[in-house]
Amino acid sequence: MTLHTSGRGRFGLVIGAALGASALLLAGCSGGGDNASSGDGGGSTDPLIVGTTDKITSIDPAGSYDNGSFAVMTQVYPFLMSSQYGTSEVTPDIAESADFTSPTEYTVKLKSGLKFANGHDLTSSDVKFSFDRQVAINDPNGPASLLGNLDSVAAPDDTTVVFTLKNGNDQVWPQILSSPAAPIVDEEVFSADAVTPDDTIVEGKAFAGQYMIDSYKVNELISYKVNDTYQGSLPKAANGGISAKYYADSSNLKLDVQSGAIDVAYRSLSATDVADLQKDDAVKVIDGPGGEIRYIVFNFDTMPYGAKTPDADPAKSLAIRQAAADLVDRQAIATDVYKDTYSPLYSYVPQGLAGANEALKDMYGDGSGMPDAAKAKATLEAAGLSTPVTLNLQYNGDHYGPSSGDEYAAVKAQLEKDGLFTVNLAQTEWVQYTKDRKADAYPAYQLGWFPDYSDADNYLTPFFSKDNFLLNHYDNADVQKLLVDQATQTDKTTREQEIGEIQDKVAADLSTLPLLQGKQVAIVGSSVDGAVLDGSFKFRYAPLHK
Repeated sequence: MTLHTSGRGRFGLVIGAALGASALLLAGCSGGGDNASSGDGGGSTDPLIVGTTDKITSIDPAGSYDNGSFAVMTQVYPFLMSSQYGTSEVTPDIAESADFTSPTEYTVKLKSGLKFANGHDLTSSDVKFSFDRQVAINDPNGPASLLGNLDSVAAPDDTTVVFTLKNGNDQVWPQILSSPAAPIVDEEVFSADAVTPDDTIVEGKAFAGQYMIDSYKVNELISYKVNDTYQGSLPKAANGGISAKYYADSSNLKLDVQSGAIDVAYRSLSATDVADLQKDDAVKVIDGPGGEIRYIVFNFDTMPYGAKTPDADPAKSLAIRQAAADLVDRQAIATDVYKDTYSPLYSYVPQGLAGANEALKDMYGDGSGMPDAAKAKATLEAAGLSTPVTLNLQYNGDHYGPSSGDEYAAVKAQLEKDGLFTVNLAQTEWVQYTKDRKADAYPAYQLGWFPDYSDADNYLTPFFSKDNFLLNHYDNADVQKLLVDQATQTDKTTREQEIGEIQDKVAADLSTLPLLQGKQVAIVGSSVDGAVLDGSFKFRYAPLHK
């Protein structure tokens, strides 16, 4: 997840990503050496302070699809399905049961007596409302794309919800019910047809997760109070509350966790800072399965020779993307910029997930993952392009970590090294960036992805379905058919083959240029336990304690 969607489609339908999938198991190399700090509860009930540089777009689930916003939702909203600490497998949360009752019907039975923190009853009507409004609002920054296979929601009684799906045997649907599209909200507080303001949500105490928000100053400070009425399957919070402090500068985040001014730092410190903190006995470095990827998006309308440029030429446009793929040196970026806390990514699905391949390694560069300038030059010449080709490349320095500037300086240097490109590099602050990139302002630009769930589909359908969340105007009918096929394929071997075929086809088109895959990292004080980084890719505050 990073920022997402509008009218884009899971399964290429009106709007809109597998169960039993392998979690990404990237080997940890931190001082912690584990995906959780020691201890599993029973500590003091003191409140803790968590620091982050991630920014919030909206705490209305219909209004945002980014890591910073979902970090808040994870703490305060209930889900029908969730995963226990340390696992990626989803099981019922505020539900008693959840099963396919026919190939196209998924029936959920809620626990009885559920309530929001404001005292309102939480019933199947709220569940139906939550999903119906996602589809109706379909906000450009929202996660409605994940619900593209949803045909309708019924609430036949107060504790029964029936999801009717357009395509049967959806292997991903249970995971979708734990995703950013699926927080359950209070229909007495939230608007049915518009994104609800954060202050309205906070004032309405419309929470039924492990915490409620006690005070809220967006992107500055949030005070979380333990929700004693939480009735989901996760354990009661092991602390007395959380204060989340938002930083504009990651260097200040590092200094504060190092000095003990805050208890936890989660997203985003530079690789150099993490390496430095590994040597400091005052803190523990915790890492876990890494689903994050970093990549360049090409806008098929506005990039050089794109469909809406004065000199539109699909062959020349493709040749530019191919030449860029021939020239990038992922290993150099991983080592020189990120100190090998990231590794090269040669396809669209990260290594460690079922079906992942390395399609770009064979197709581009020297065939072994290294750049090949002669090949890039020949590709440009064959398309009739004169060099250097001018490429405007945008990146963001505050959302994806302080090393983004070094990363994109390296990309610029690699593309320009042999005189084949002139790269005009620019950066934009995140809030504006999310608006501009949807408005076709950037011919090529940086994005990162933090997965919604642990399955290859989450790296394919949101990116490459028709009218995808990237809004980069990529449209390949063969790919869209395969996206539906793999998501509804019950045979594991066949599904993995289809996932591989999708990667091969997209690698030939180069809708995006994958660069790196990384791991989750949290820094905690030496007396702090309970930090869990697992294949759910959710950082939950409740297990933290001293």
